Amino acid sequence: MVPVVRQERALRTRRLILEAAASVFDEFGYEGATIGEVVSRAGVTRGAVYFHFASKRDLAQGVVEEQFAQDEVPERACKLQEFVDTGMVVAHLLPRDPLLSAGARLSLGQDVFDEFGGGAILGWISRFEVLLVAAGERGELLPHVTPADAAWLLTAAWTGVQIQSQKLSGRADLERRVAGLFQHVMPSIAVPGVLGALQMGPDRGARVVAEVAAAARAASEGDADGSGGSGGNGAEVEAHAVGGAVAVS
Repeated sequence: MVPVVRQERALRTRRLILEAAASVFDEFGYEGATIGEVVSRAGVTRGAVYFHFASKRDLAQGVVEEQFAQDEVPERACKLQEFVDTGMVVAHLLPRDPLLSAGARLSLGQDVFDEFGGGAILGWISRFEVLLVAAGERGELLPHVTPADAAWLLTAAWTGVQIQSQKLSGRADLERRVAGLFQHVMPSIAVPGVLGALQMGPDRGARVVAEVAAAARAASEGDADGSGGSGGNGAEVEAHAVGGAVAVS
């Protein structure tokens, strides 16, 4: 029992350090960030930071990778809806989640881009390609669509939208702009029967996040009353990781 408690405490400490590091990297960039500032914001000892991360580079890498440890997008019978949901959830969370925002800065910053091999960009290309391959297997894609090429282009376009939104509005219009991207691009990817059913409004990301939160509450309440956490809202809760730096960002 004691080792389990220690492990849980270590995981909480690691998460606390990552969140503090994210806020520091997001504010100062990689070169301007210091371990001392991370220690101060996390409220832990320097030794605790180095127990989990050997260097500032390892800490930054942890921030970049953390987005893929978060379950945010429920699986859908329609894989193109899941594809859209992934992009819209990130658009919703990016201005609100320091881990995603810092991951984006680290992934795209010229001072660290080469060192991190593109940050999270390759991870997002892969994530999108998996969804597009699954969509193709379900007959959702137009015949000319190559999943690998489409995933690369959509990731690049998402990245450009995020950068331009950041520069022009501080990401205030990011969800509307990403929704516009999908509304312009999906007609060249989806078969007509699927396209007409896709939900691509600017509020889509917020609605999916609320769905996941409701499913989590239902599962928690089910565990508490011994009902097994099946929930009562019918939401699909087996999820794919999303979230932050978007290297699609």
